[in-house]
Amino acid sequence: MEVSLSVVIITFNEERNIKRCLDSVKGLADEILVVDSYSTDDTKSICEAYALNFIEHEFEGHIEQKNWAKDQAKYDHILSLDADEALDETLYQEIVKVKQNWNADAYKMNRLTNFCGKWIRHSGWYPDRKMRLFDRRKCHWGGNNPHDRLIVDKNIEAPQLKGDILHYSFYTLAQHMDQIHKFSTIGANALFGKNVKSNWLKILIKPLARFIKSYLLQKGFLDGKEGFIIARRSAYSNYLKYTKLLKLQHAKSS
Repeated sequence: MEVSLSVVIITFNEERNIKRCLDSVKGLADEILVVDSYSTDDTKSICEAYALNFIEHEFEGHIEQKNWAKDQAKYDHILSLDADEALDETLYQEIVKVKQNWNADAYKMNRLTNFCGKWIRHSGWYPDRKMRLFDRRKCHWGGNNPHDRLIVDKNIEAPQLKGDILHYSFYTLAQHMDQIHKFSTIGANALFGKNVKSNWLKILIKPLARFIKSYLLQKGFLDGKEGFIIARRSAYSNYLKYTKLLKLQHAKSS
């Protein structure tokens, strides 16, 4: 029996991306739900041109927003996408088949990321396996903000679908750096809330280990200059996160 599918998308100032995302699920979604964090650009007006449900809700964190959003959907079977993502044709057809014969609690798929105009196929960025198609009665969002992940309520092997989520992550290097500063702050606060400790040894070792993993072990060198940039900035992100965490520790103890 074919199931009805809700496509759930959270947004904030996504006028550059949202149309591509919405167009990629046309004919697949029985409901499109956009939960927006009070965008100040044209995100809302672009969405209003589509037959969808648009709700505004204060942003409290990526995990919190996605859990709230999935609970607002009309149907129990959900495809969760970010606004800067879109389905490729192969994945679209795979989900059509799943709708006709749904037999798992969740399904996983690969995500292929575009970094400043180049598709990244190594560096730990691909295959970036995600569980995004799921039965909300058996799953919830968890992880550490800002890096959410779907948690299935029982231990199952989620079938892998063919095709990719196309992730249009960063258009410029400046945009990437802005996110590194933002996400390192969120990550430090999340670790602090879980009582994870930082020290100068971690601040030195973790960035170096991250560079080696991304550039050498995960073959970032095969991604050319972009692979080197990604590895270097991944290391810098770790440096910032653990430095900010140490400052939080000092502030608490002072």
